Amino acid sequence: MATTIILNIETATTNCSVSVGINGEVVALIEENTPNHSHSEQLHVFIEQVLEKASLSFSDLDAIAVSKGPGSYTGLRIGVSAAKGLCFSLDLPLISIATLESMANQVLVSKNSVIIPVLDARRMEVYSCVFNSQFREIRATKAEVITEHSFEEYLDYEQIHLLGSGAEKCKDLLRNSKFVFHGQLIPSAKEMAFLSLKKFKADQLEDVAYFEPYYLKDFVLQGKRN
Repeated sequence: MATTIILNIETATTNCSVSVGINGEVVALIEENTPNHSHSEQLHVFIEQVLEKASLSFSDLDAIAVSKGPGSYTGLRIGVSAAKGLCFSLDLPLISIATLESMANQVLVSKNSVIIPVLDARRMEVYSCVFNSQFREIRATKAEVITEHSFEEYLDYEQIHLLGSGAEKCKDLLRNSKFVFHGQLIPSAKEMAFLSLKKFKADQLEDVAYFEPYYLKDFVLQGKRN
């Protein structure tokens, strides 16, 4: 079997994370979660370090994968710019991975459960997406304001797992015992390795020149009806 080596970059949140995957398996991972978003100083250093850790060079790579968002505007710009720069200079294909999809793959849940990654946006706002226990998307990513009625359409499931920085702000409003909170989980390049390989094999590649991060639209707050 041919060997496929992919460099994975995750900068959508406070975690600056880089991994090398060989045939979908992580062989090296370097990451640091810092609240000051120091990705511009760390990212290129981490890329060089992770390749050294894997005993590889840039010439060994078959593709570059980057977390496409949603997430921090600045973080996404830094990650995507770095990925595109490497693709141009090394003449490599670019793969994009949905940030919330890679997050969902951090947990294993029972068959009759759903996984909802929720990234903190501002105030009571989050970016969220819904997956079933097999990590298949069952509701598209959207920006939403958390209320006591959020995600109540999934209460027929055995458990509702909320993952990520937005989970903490949900705790005070979502009181049903079916909600399980994993607020400590953050996007990481670790889960990107097998997802990027899957896209590479399916030839699901981005146009390097025109690819842009997935920022999502601004939140729209609707007032009460008269």
